[in-house]
Amino acid sequence: MKLEHVAINVPDPAGQAAWFVEHLGMRIIVASSSPPFMHFVADEAGAMVELYNNPAAPMPDYANIDPFNLHFAFASSNIEEDRNRMLAAGATAAGEITTNATGDKLCFLRTPWHVPFQFVQRQKPLL
Repeated sequence: MKLEHVAINVPDPAGQAAWFVEHLGMRIIVASSSPPFMHFVADEAGAMVELYNNPAAPMPDYANIDPFNLHFAFASSNIEEDRNRMLAAGATAAGEITTNATGDKLCFLRTPWHVPFQFVQRQKPLL
C-alpha cells in the first residue's frame, strides 16, 4: 500500500491551499470551486494533503489544538530563516525553536487559519 493523502477539514480550503503554494513550495493538484471545495496540494516528492470544507462535521478549534496533537511537518535546512519567513507571511508562532536529544531543531507555527504546522531541521534525515 501507498499512502495517497491525508485530509483535513479547514475553514478556507482555497485560501489555505494558495498559502501552502506561495509560502511552503507546494503545488495544487486539484482545486474544486464547489462544496466541499476540495483542494489537493502536494510537495515536490508527491506527498499530498487534501484541504476541504465540509459543514457536516464540526470544524476543529485549530487555534486551541495543541500542535503536539496535530500538525503538518516540513523539512527545513535553515529553521531560523524559514520560521522568520513564515512569521512575515502571516503565520503565528506556537512556541520557540527547540533542540531535541538527537540534535534535531523543531518549531511549531500556525497558518493564518490557525492550523498547526512544524519545521524540522534534522541532523540526519529520516528518509
